[in-house]
Amino acid sequence: MKKLLLLFVIPLFSFFIGCTEDKEDDQPTDTTNKEVASCEGCHTNYAHLKAVYTPDPPSTGGGGCGGETPHVEPYDRVFMGGSGYADFKSDIHGKIPCTACHNGVDKTADKTVAHSGDFMKKPTSDAIAKCGSCHPDIASKSENNIHQGWGQKSMVCLRAGVGNVPEGFDALTQVMKDGYNTNCGKCHATCGDCHVNRPKAGGGGLYQSHSFFKTPNMVDHCTTCHTSRGGHAYFGVGAGTVPDVHLTEAGYNCMSCHTKHEIHGDGVMYDQRYKYPELPKCTNCHSNINNCHSQDYNNCGSCHIGSEEGARIHSYQGFKIGMNPIKDTKTTYKFALLRQSLMAPDSWQNYGIPNLVNFDVRPTYKYTTPHGIIKITSRTGHKDTNGNWIVNSNCTEGCHIKKNSDGSYTNKELYLFDSDCLSWEKPANTGIVVDGKLPASWQVN
Repeated sequence: MKKLLLLFVIPLFSFFIGCTEDKEDDQPTDTTNKEVASCEGCHTNYAHLKAVYTPDPPSTGGGGCGGETPHVEPYDRVFMGGSGYADFKSDIHGKIPCTACHNGVDKTADKTVAHSGDFMKKPTSDAIAKCGSCHPDIASKSENNIHQGWGQKSMVCLRAGVGNVPEGFDALTQVMKDGYNTNCGKCHATCGDCHVNRPKAGGGGLYQSHSFFKTPNMVDHCTTCHTSRGGHAYFGVGAGTVPDVHLTEAGYNCMSCHTKHEIHGDGVMYDQRYKYPELPKCTNCHSNINNCHSQDYNNCGSCHIGSEEGARIHSYQGFKIGMNPIKDTKTTYKFALLRQSLMAPDSWQNYGIPNLVNFDVRPTYKYTTPHGIIKITSRTGHKDTNGNWIVNSNCTEGCHIKKNSDGSYTNKELYLFDSDCLSWEKPANTGIVVDGKLPASWQVN
């Protein structure tokens, strides 16, 4: 029991205190005493960075999904001091001249000159050119991996009526593309966002003094972006939930199930993430699973991109069972678990689109794979008169709808009916609501 408790406490504690780069021995200290007339000299001299830094432009508001990002001062984002600096210098990447990756000009104390010409703030934004010489296979596939947000971009393009990605994204107005990058694109990562930097959603900048991490940190990288569903669910942050059993009993991190091959991609551009063929499956480890072991899952909906109004449907815990919305991809399932998604016809009104002309092309409830798994839920078991959990013998007790003698129904609330949808959602969800599609014996159609 002590061992299991420890497995839970350590990652959960890290989740709440934030990035591990805030450790005491990584606080800004100038220990290198290099001349500032060089890339390293400047970026290891904290006082000099504070003297020459360029302030961030004023926030335009509208932090997108998850709200505003944490603020990290510009000089802290680029400081290469602390214990991480020694790690960086001992790594093979620390032997490479700064200008080989960032371009610009070395051996100058003039910031404007140093950052002139073809200077690159984030070299991995061109991974093929900057990483490909040493990591050719990974770099060549990175442009199309799932972290480039092709699925989300596809949803925006199709609903805007400009076709699918990648051509559809290019066809969006520049104002709308800028809005996407500001609000939605903050979580879509390059190589450096996982291996060198804090993700933009976590404040951006160097993670630990330019150290390179082969395996991203679950808390500081993965769940910094995958927060509202992946992180909150896995760590049991959501109201009324507890941590996922894979954390408390197995101590799994994200990479225990999501392999580097999935993250790096196979070079193919998928306009929907569930199309990737190497996604983890419960059946990789478990067999004969006939019940739903998910706790209620985080939902939100109809956000106003770039607006202080935020979401009209604020986040809540729950889910619905509906008709499979991606049956061409998940071919074996007639029904699927669904969560409410976050777009409305007028979501992009602040970026020149009063209403998305093809909004109904996709449902407002999406296929979902929860990360809040526990052994017994209200659908896998029930409590006896003494309050002890009894495992259900089959799905009938926990999931199937039953008409009661007084005309009420048991379990009906689990399913997505047309009456559950708001007026503007109904046309989009015609194909996934369960009205008229449930077994006649349930007496609910």
